[in-house]
Amino acid sequence: MATKKAQSADPAGYAEAMREVESILSELDSPSVDVDVLSTKVERASFLINWCNERISSAQMTVDALVADLGVFEEDESDEDDFDDDDFDEDEDDE
Repeated sequence: MATKKAQSADPAGYAEAMREVESILSELDSPSVDVDVLSTKVERASFLINWCNERISSAQMTVDALVADLGVFEEDESDEDDFDDDDFDEDEDDE
């Protein structure tokens, strides 16, 4: 039962989850790792990694939706893209 509770305790945020994963990895890398808690630590790390991946996927979908909404503005501002960067280079050559 303790394993399920450890798995289901959500971290406060992404940064906290990553710190906990790094801490677990350090513990697992230690020569004095307690074999009795090894599987619990691995399960918790797995839970946290999946939790982080879900947050990343959610953030990516949000960003994609926002960028797609900006596509409407790109069409309206297409007249601004009619000049070339070369127009600015000519001014620099005159100096």
